Amino acid sequence: MKAPQLHKLNSQTLWLSAERSLFWEEQKALVLSDLHLGKTGHFRKAGIAVPQAVLREDMQRLMTLLHYFRPEQLIVVGDFFHSRANLELELFKRWRYDVADLPIRLVRGNHDILQAEWYQEAAIDVIEPDLLLEPFLFTHDRCVKSEAPYTFCGHIHPGIVIQGLGRQSLRFPCFYFTPQYCILPAFGKFTGLATVQPSAGDTMYAIVEQTLMRIQ
Repeated sequence: MKAPQLHKLNSQTLWLSAERSLFWEEQKALVLSDLHLGKTGHFRKAGIAVPQAVLREDMQRLMTLLHYFRPEQLIVVGDFFHSRANLELELFKRWRYDVADLPIRLVRGNHDILQAEWYQEAAIDVIEPDLLLEPFLFTHDRCVKSEAPYTFCGHIHPGIVIQGLGRQSLRFPCFYFTPQYCILPAFGKFTGLATVQPSAGDTMYAIVEQTLMRIQ
């Protein structure tokens, strides 16, 4: 894993990782969004061949981040899981036992529709609609300009188009910081991208081949 990149915000220290997450130093919190665990299993149940290796890769990346940052809590800004319980979510429970001492706080997203008992068994604290940890607010899909504290959200799976030589263009996941809010990249690799257009005063970090590229 490559070294994270420092981003100072509201007198807080954030370490951005090309592994689609950030570490909030003052709260010792690893923050990520939109893992969509179980999505590949959901597709396989529908008869669409998606390899289970996708899930293993995402969980290995998460474990690498936990070993690197040694957080005291994990904050998931929605869509931790994708749909109803399936075999992949049972595999997640086994992983959870390996990190049983790590508090996990989930800001409920639109895909987090498992029964309350399932979250309790997995020792996941489900919060809705928002999580306020001064000076930041965490919400899944209500990242709008307002007088609220600086907001982190997910849901959109932001991507940016970078023009290459000639007429080449490629789209990459990104962190998207505006003066009022930040849209986090989707942590799960088996997700799409929604192209965002930065305005004056915005800052974006494109995730290009395991490297962060600051834009604007």
